[in-house]
Amino acid sequence: MSTLTSPVTQPQVDVRGPRFAAWITTAALVVTLVVAAFSPIAAGLVLAVQAVVFALGAFLGPRRSPYGALFANVVAPRLSPVREREPVAQLRFAQLVGLIFAVVGVAGYLGGLPLIGTIATAFALIAALLNAAFGICLGCQMYPLVARLRRAPAGASPDSPTPAT
Repeated sequence: MSTLTSPVTQPQVDVRGPRFAAWITTAALVVTLVVAAFSPIAAGLVLAVQAVVFALGAFLGPRRSPYGALFANVVAPRLSPVREREPVAQLRFAQLVGLIFAVVGVAGYLGGLPLIGTIATAFALIAALLNAAFGICLGCQMYPLVARLRRAPAGASPDSPTPAT
């Protein structure tokens, strides 16, 4: 997954990398749910490993995450040239959302509330599977809205008119 730069200098990556990572994430989350049927503590530990992967993707970017590095070094060299790219910022946000669900899941499993762990893991699994199988990144879809909300109060100038409600 090589980082490329668009004309507006926003870093972008090959879309096949995040989809590859989403397949591995899907498998990890399925394993978590299967293990949870036998041992919530073990499920919490499996999910904690996935949480670390989410954290690395959120804070270091998709190329530096373990699954991104695997794609870049093992899979990408065997593929045709990159035809479609997506912005890194959206992917990092999606990984942050995954991290939040994973942390809630770990807390549930390890805190004696396995139903909370299972629900959080299931939500993360649905998002990962949608990305892997259909190329629908829910976190990426949420990103523009969250970015707009973050900028609204700070971006408003005293000279700009107040939006009508």
